[in-house]
Amino acid sequence: MTAKIILVIALILSIIIPFGAFLLGEKKKGNLKATLICNAFFFFGTLVLADILLFSGKVSAAEAADAVASSVDGWRYIAAALSTGLSCIGGGIAVASAASAALGAMSEDSSIMGKALIFVALAEGIALYGLIVSFTILG
Repeated sequence: MTAKIILVIALILSIIIPFGAFLLGEKKKGNLKATLICNAFFFFGTLVLADILLFSGKVSAAEAADAVASSVDGWRYIAAALSTGLSCIGGGIAVASAASAALGAMSEDSSIMGKALIFVALAEGIALYGLIVSFTILG
């Protein structure tokens, strides 16, 4: 029970500390880079802490099969979350680029709206592919 409380506190601090430092500090490009590095450090530190506290093996030989199964399930959940999260981030970046280019092109020639919409929809498909991969991992 205390391991879960420690993990929740570490997760909350990994979100609050970097963005709190960014909001309290000066908003300039170098500060944003330092904030992202700090946030990545706390995120991966939380993952290591979760690995140590939640996925540790059992000492008893009779329960070794259950320990391996629970460890594999934990890694499956992490893999599904990463595939969904990273594909959604990539899809968001792709949609931002494609949509701004499509709006710029449509402002010059409004007849290309259909073509521009196809490119934006293809960029959104990246997030759906990641979701399908996560369902495959969990299924």
